[in-house]
Amino acid sequence: MAPKNKIISKEDIVSIYMNEVLEKGEKPKSVYHFVKDKDFTEAEFYSFFGTLEGLEKEIFRLFFDNTVKLLHQHEEYPQYDMKNKMLSFYFTFFEILTANRSYVLQSLKIDRNPLKNLTQLTSLRDSFKAYVAEILTDDYRLEVEKLQKFQEKTIQESAWLQLMLTIKFWKDDASPAFEKTDIFIEKSVNASFELMNVAPMNHLIDLGKFLFKEKIYSKQ
Repeated sequence: MAPKNKIISKEDIVSIYMNEVLEKGEKPKSVYHFVKDKDFTEAEFYSFFGTLEGLEKEIFRLFFDNTVKLLHQHEEYPQYDMKNKMLSFYFTFFEILTANRSYVLQSLKIDRNPLKNLTQLTSLRDSFKAYVAEILTDDYRLEVEKLQKFQEKTIQESAWLQLMLTIKFWKDDASPAFEKTDIFIEKSVNASFELMNVAPMNHLIDLGKFLFKEKIYSKQ
């Protein structure tokens, strides 16, 4: 091991891990193999991460955290409506993914079982769903409270599916500066918010209430 010359940080370990995966084309077999010949110990690794899998999940969660931090650096962001917040998130998030494209592509194909590759995204999924719940406004909520919780979960899961489809599109995009991904983001987000329009559904619910009351009162 090289002489220790500084206190290792979580970000240092993440950077070293990403570089190793890229250089070797595979992930380390164990924490022991990862820290071997590094400037930090297993104990220091475990002070930040429980497993290598936990480290991998943290990388994608950090991509998310950095996206949100960048968004909040813009004074006008809090005044955006939900759709513009989502568009801003997408464009910023994919700028960060693009800056780390080699690692993302490598890490998402490293295992023959695609489901195992996707386990890296579980922390990102939790953080993104919480973000969607946070920016969800009354404009997209049904008026009936009993239906709101079910609706919110549906919106979160649909938004996650849309993000996954966008990642897939971005992975396959060969256009200059990933211009087609930008177009895909704008069109898909616009389409999803059109589908989220609750006004027609609220009108149907009002009609249902009216017909129900009319039926009840007509029997009296």
